[in-house]
Amino acid sequence: MKTQTLNAPLFSRLPIAELSLLLTAIFWGTSYGITKEALIYTSVLAFIVIRFSLTSLLLLPNYWRDARKGLTTDWKYALPTGVILLCIFLAETYGIFHTTASKAAFLISLCVLMTPFVEAITTKQWPPKSIIGFALLSVVGVLLLTQKELGGSSLIPALKLNLGDYCILLAALLRACMVVSTQVLLKGKRLSALNITSIQANVVSVGALVIFLMSDIKMSDLVPMEWHFWLLAFYLVIFCTIFALFAQNYGVKHTTSSRVALLTGSEPAFGALFAFVWLGESLTVIQMIGGICILLATLMATMQGRKTRP
Repeated sequence: MKTQTLNAPLFSRLPIAELSLLLTAIFWGTSYGITKEALIYTSVLAFIVIRFSLTSLLLLPNYWRDARKGLTTDWKYALPTGVILLCIFLAETYGIFHTTASKAAFLISLCVLMTPFVEAITTKQWPPKSIIGFALLSVVGVLLLTQKELGGSSLIPALKLNLGDYCILLAALLRACMVVSTQVLLKGKRLSALNITSIQANVVSVGALVIFLMSDIKMSDLVPMEWHFWLLAFYLVIFCTIFALFAQNYGVKHTTSSRVALLTGSEPAFGALFAFVWLGESLTVIQMIGGICILLATLMATMQGRKTRP
């Protein structure tokens, strides 16, 4: 009697890149509220130093092992993406500190709309109509998701942008640049997604530490004494940094930049679900419709990824 084993072609048909990006969106969706809470205990710069120093330490053994095997010779190509990531987290974390978590999630999702056009600059080709349509549907969903109720004759809320909001908008543009530059610089290079994440974490931690030392922030901010902060920090490091950046780097190398932006742009929907389950917040009918729009756009992009992959 023959026994059946797991068929590799079966797994090759799964949209692994798209699914990994969906998980990234889930964890990133929870990160806004958790970051907001962690910043109660320390400063923005100290928080970034702590988060990415822990990330670097956890990834160091794997990177060192691969370096001894000669698998990290292309490390220099990942350095520019690390610099961009540093700028993203500086803008994003300062933005979260100065604005609300829900508004930050909405504004950061504009990278969904920005990425196809940033990509068009490098490829000199207009984005596919389907991707633009999915992205617009996702943006409409985010717009509805961030409203408590509809008012007046327009669906567009009157947003008053403060310093934090402008920082988040900058982070959204940098995210779009990050996706495209990662694909351009690292495609075909001999670097695993985990090693790319390790190099990026090193750049961010060193860069943030240099800025921290140049500032007048007290050194005690680097060692918060509250245990609750460290629980939040390790959650962000393991799930929202190591896994999320690894999954994003993997996804960027195995699917299109526009699809990466669209899938990771669904994070506000998961952020709302996190707030509902964990924080006890409620969703209005309009917000539920917005969440459905985002998830529908994400599902269509995932299914298209399965059809177009050879």
